[in-house]
Amino acid sequence: MSQVGEHTETLLQLCLKGDQRAQMEIYKRYYKAMYNTALRIVKDSAEAEDVMQESFLNAFTKLHTFKGNVAFGAWLKRIVINKSLVSYRTRKKKNEVSLNETLYKVRDNDVSEAVDVDTEQLAQQVLTTMKSLKDNYRISLTLHLIEGYDYEEICGLMDISYANCRTMISRAKESLRKKLDPVRS
Repeated sequence: MSQVGEHTETLLQLCLKGDQRAQMEIYKRYYKAMYNTALRIVKDSAEAEDVMQESFLNAFTKLHTFKGNVAFGAWLKRIVINKSLVSYRTRKKKNEVSLNETLYKVRDNDVSEAVDVDTEQLAQQVLTTMKSLKDNYRISLTLHLIEGYDYEEICGLMDISYANCRTMISRAKESLRKKLDPVRS
């Protein structure tokens, strides 16, 4: 095991004993990645912050159930994704629309005239374009392409059938392709 992994394990043991400094150190290590995960699903920064905070509280109170079969970060990310999906579904049932969605203006889809588009810019363009997809497409692609979940895991998280999952991801990819390259559409 690496020194970082050993140090994380030591911190987790201290967290189990209620050490607040160890909890703060774990929080500092993981908060940014967990916030970004939540934000990609809920699409609202304040809601993503709330989801992340609730996830950490949940993780620290349920830490005794962490068996170490997977990395702590993966275990925590699963909590964040589940809480994000619950939050998203709850907001959708209430038909709430975030202020960010209301104020968001769609940028012109012009592709840079430079042939040498920087990879980072291209990745940012893909992420920005993903935000404009239908919600179920955006969430399924985020889980599959960004978070790395396979179809079976996505089926469980989204409570859909395997066939529906494959179809939805396939259609989401096609929709994303069309939005990224409107000339071929």
